[in-house]
Amino acid sequence: MEWKTLWFDNIVVDIEGAAGILASYLELSGEDVEENNFISIDKFLPNDLFERILAFLPIASIFKAGAVCRKWNSIVHSRRFSKNLSSILSRKPWYFYVHKRQPNSYKPIRNANGYDLVGYAYDPMVQKWYRFELPCHGTSICFIASSSGLVCFMDNDTRSRLYVCNPIPKISEKFEIPRYLIFSDYNALSISVDRSSQSYTIAMVMSKRAPHDFGQWILSIHIYCSKAKIWVSPVTETLMGCRGGDDCVICDGVLYFFIYITTELDMTGKPDGLLTYSLSSQSFCCVLIDRLIPVPCPLTCGWLMNLKNKLVLVGGIGEQDQPSIIKGIGVWVLKGRDWEEFALMPSMYFQGLGNFDKVFASSGFDDLIYIQSYEAPSLLMFDMKMKKWKWSKKCPVSKRLPLQCFTGFCFEPRLELLPLGMATGQVFCGDPGPRCCP
Repeated sequence: MEWKTLWFDNIVVDIEGAAGILASYLELSGEDVEENNFISIDKFLPNDLFERILAFLPIASIFKAGAVCRKWNSIVHSRRFSKNLSSILSRKPWYFYVHKRQPNSYKPIRNANGYDLVGYAYDPMVQKWYRFELPCHGTSICFIASSSGLVCFMDNDTRSRLYVCNPIPKISEKFEIPRYLIFSDYNALSISVDRSSQSYTIAMVMSKRAPHDFGQWILSIHIYCSKAKIWVSPVTETLMGCRGGDDCVICDGVLYFFIYITTELDMTGKPDGLLTYSLSSQSFCCVLIDRLIPVPCPLTCGWLMNLKNKLVLVGGIGEQDQPSIIKGIGVWVLKGRDWEEFALMPSMYFQGLGNFDKVFASSGFDDLIYIQSYEAPSLLMFDMKMKKWKWSKKCPVSKRLPLQCFTGFCFEPRLELLPLGMATGQVFCGDPGPRCCP
């Protein structure tokens, strides 16, 4: 695709004329910078090698580098630098963390009042928290999914708009949702970015109670392709005694989503298995007995993740005789149609998450999984490659009110991927980058 100049070309940072922006850049490091006590390495290195070195810096350091001098500022805004950024296959995901204090917004991650737009982001590479804000014209958002640097979410105020954004340069694309997709009892959202075709695919799995029979649920799948810019609804099925869940993921061209078994005594149900829909062949089978992929054990809740094209499940392990009571947290990888146990959370970390009931928040990317209790700000990380559990640095917010709720999601921090036609180029906007917490 030929590179095109976009609306943000005219707001490249002017170092001499924007002292306030310069101060925000310098704040990223959390260190005092003495102007005359360094030797510029670009005097000794070829330009192409120097640009590649800059591209491997942490995201926050790239913002700081753009404030050093005019030459470095022009480098980090150049098209060639964007190509160097795109050559980096993946970065460790950041975790965007939000909290709410209103009693009526308890556990906003699901079908309640949604996320706040302002919160904190954790960078595991430099182990720092940053003040952070998502680009959205509403007051709160819901149903969030991420893939390869892009984040997709719904406007919670009207439930009629979807946003696809790169949260680092704060560039977003907004489009209306068809009216028949606005109202549903349960919703699951996922996004998949295809860098080779410079496009993305959004999938929504919706479950609505049948109007004349409370035991029946109408399940539908809706797909949006950024290239065609149209919605298609290839699946609408009526299910008896089961419904879709509120989490789904696209992995290797296949959409996976939970199925919950419901009863007259428990209409919310619990995760019982997975159904699949192939985006390439557009095949779907709802013969539940034959095609349902069962969960590995009784789960209180579950989260699906695409980690390097492997489907990973993080779930709360329920007691055998009382499945609604959580006794631990496990990680499984899907091999064919069978789950392979990958790790069980040690009891010291499980207890360290604080008091919580049967549900928790979890998301992951690449080799890193984040797990967080809704009732406490503690953030736990699990490295799939090293099989190592580790706490993040202490979050800058503490629990002060009984009904204060904590939640979040992770995304890959990238500067070069833009939702507007999946173009690449100059990426800094008027309010660039996160700011380091004191």
